[in-house]
Amino acid sequence: MMLAAVVAGCGSGGYEPAGPFRPRPEGPPPQVGPPSDSTPAPAPGDPADPNSGEEAGDPNVVASHLTVPTGLVILPDGTAIVGERETGRLLQVFPDRSPARELMTVAGIDTAGDGGLLGLALSPTYDEDGLLYAYLSTATDNRVVRFPLGGTPNPVLTGIPRGEVHNGGGLLFGLDGTLYVGTGDTGNPALAQDPASLAGKVLHVDVFGQPVGEGTVHSRGHSDVTALCLGGDETLFATDDSATGADELNAVLPGSDHGWPARGGDSVDAVVEVPAAEGGLGGCAVSGRTVYLGALDGQRVYAVELHSSGAAAGDPTAFLGDRYGRLRTVVLDAEGALWITTSNRDGIGTPAEDDDKVLRILPPGGSAESPL
Repeated sequence: MMLAAVVAGCGSGGYEPAGPFRPRPEGPPPQVGPPSDSTPAPAPGDPADPNSGEEAGDPNVVASHLTVPTGLVILPDGTAIVGERETGRLLQVFPDRSPARELMTVAGIDTAGDGGLLGLALSPTYDEDGLLYAYLSTATDNRVVRFPLGGTPNPVLTGIPRGEVHNGGGLLFGLDGTLYVGTGDTGNPALAQDPASLAGKVLHVDVFGQPVGEGTVHSRGHSDVTALCLGGDETLFATDDSATGADELNAVLPGSDHGWPARGGDSVDAVVEVPAAEGGLGGCAVSGRTVYLGALDGQRVYAVELHSSGAAAGDPTAFLGDRYGRLRTVVLDAEGALWITTSNRDGIGTPAEDDDKVLRILPPGGSAESPL
């Protein structure tokens, strides 16, 4: 009850929820870690201080002093839950820049290499069951789990190969309530086109982890599927962070082969390619006929305009270039704003004192209204 009160009520002058938020604990809670010195959790009810912190005057920054925020989901009340890759912490973040609130820590995460808490998704029946789904790394595999806030993570899909690199992390529910899971080749390219392996694939399962259609594998031949997003015509897009060449935005179809590591006659061409030095694609969101891509190495967000056929209408255009460092997760909210996470404390970036951050911005020109 105390947890529910902290989440639902933000104190005098804080964020006023616009919809339901009903976490339902089940079973004993996982380990809840205390806030560290580098990422203090503010006391519940404290209002945001517009004059504190280096980025306090920046209206784009809705949260700061985080540690590699990676997964992010928008709640029905307009707030967001963000997961930290290296700590497993889940925090509630507010669009009015009220202080982020620590909700829980997901236990059992192994952060070796680029593993950790890599993706989040809301249950398609979240209003009724209050469940979150997470893609995470353990010491032996990558897996999908589900849990209510304060509850024990229960396995949904286990046995996804785990490596030091290319652990994937894309997680997305389709409009029909089934779950798409993006995985990586774990540094072993041969696994991506191996039909017997779950590595280097987009997987398709129901809410219990059971295959949808003829099998779990929806598409193959991916290097590292870091994010998934859905167009207005239900086109499934995947970002693929390549090990050796250009990164790709792919339109994923059942049974499609995306040509990693070997292209064949049935390989599908990418919608768009981004040179490796300007890529590091880690997030995608779709608004109308525009796909937005977060780029870690490129330190920018790309906007890719699409024709009605689904082909790119030109080269990607960039914004937020070199302003906030490495940009990863990109999520669109109901008001057309993009929520974007930085990834400057991942051991590769150059963090500012108040990194990492969550940004919320209106994209240049606003959001497109034409459906794909």
